[in-house]
Amino acid sequence: MQAAVVPAVRSRWEVKEVPTSDPGPNQVLVAIHASGLCFTDVHQTNGDLPGPFPRILGHEPVGEIVAVGPGVRTRRVGDRVGVPWVQASCGRCEWCLRGRPMFCAKRIVTSQETAGGHAEYMVAYADATVPLPDGVAYEQAAPIFCAGYTVWSGLRWANPEPHERVAVVGIGGLGHLAVQYAKVAGFETVAVSHSPDKDVLIRELGADTIVRDGKGLADAGGADIILATGNSNEAMADAIQGLRPDGRFVVMGFEAKPLLVSSGDLITRRLKIIGSQQNGREYLYEALDYVAKGKVKVIAETYKLSEVNNAYDRVAEGKVRFRAVIVS
Repeated sequence: MQAAVVPAVRSRWEVKEVPTSDPGPNQVLVAIHASGLCFTDVHQTNGDLPGPFPRILGHEPVGEIVAVGPGVRTRRVGDRVGVPWVQASCGRCEWCLRGRPMFCAKRIVTSQETAGGHAEYMVAYADATVPLPDGVAYEQAAPIFCAGYTVWSGLRWANPEPHERVAVVGIGGLGHLAVQYAKVAGFETVAVSHSPDKDVLIRELGADTIVRDGKGLADAGGADIILATGNSNEAMADAIQGLRPDGRFVVMGFEAKPLLVSSGDLITRRLKIIGSQQNGREYLYEALDYVAKGKVKVIAETYKLSEVNNAYDRVAEGKVRFRAVIVS
C-alpha cells in the first residue's frame, strides 16, 4: 500500500510503498477514504510529542472495514467507521478501572503507538472504531475525530450553564468548529480573531460578536467560558483578561512552551484553568450527530495522498482554511 512515512524528526514526509498489515485478534483493517491532517501532525513531526520514527501519522482517519481479525464481534466488513485518538489501554490500572483510559500509561494512541491514517489502509482495534452516521461524507467525518471531538468535549467539560457566554480564541481548524458547536448548543458566542478578513465567514459560522483580543473581549462584556483553540500561548493568555468572575478557561490548543498566567487574575476572579482532551466517547457521538443533522459543517481543503507534503506545509504555515483532509 501507499503511505506517507515520516523517516525521522523534522524530516520531509515520503509517500512510498509499505506492507499492508493483516488485522490481528480483535482488530480490523480499514480502507482509508479520508484522513485529516492536524497541527498535531506538525508537533509529532517536530518531536514535540512522543513516538518512534519512522512513523505513519494521521489521527483523524475514516473509511470502510475490509477485513476483520479473530474475535471481532462488533464490526463487520463494509462498516463505515472512524478511529479516535485513544484506541486501547491496559484495562487493569486505576485509570482504566475508573473509566478514564486516556490517562492509562500503557494506552495505544493512533499515530503514536500504532500507525495512523495517512495511508491507503490502517489496522485498528475493533472496539475503538466508531460507526459513522448515515449520510455523513468521509471528508466531513474525518476532522470530527480530533478537531470536532476536542472542541465539543471541551465545551461540555466546562459545564456551561444557561445564559452563559462562550468565547472562542483562535478561529482556525478547531476554532471554526468551536464557534458552530457553541452556537448550536444555544450559547451567545464571541469569536476572538486577529484576522479581519475572516469576519464575514465567522459571522456565517454563528458568532454573535467578534473582538480582536482579550481587552476587546472584556470591553464587550467578557465571557464565562473561553475555548482556547489556537496554537499561540501568547494569544491564549491575553484572552484571559476577558474572562468573567468564576469563568472557565479551557485549554485545547497546544504550543510547546509555557502558558503564562497571573496568579492574581486567578485569585481575584476565582478563575479556573481546565486542561481538556477528548474526555469521553459520548462526546464523540454527540459531535458526529450534530454534523449528521447538518448543524455543524467542516470547512476543509482536500488533497490526494500524493499531495500530502503540500497539505502539511499549508497546515504548518497556518494557511489552511480551516482543515486539511487527505482523501482517496
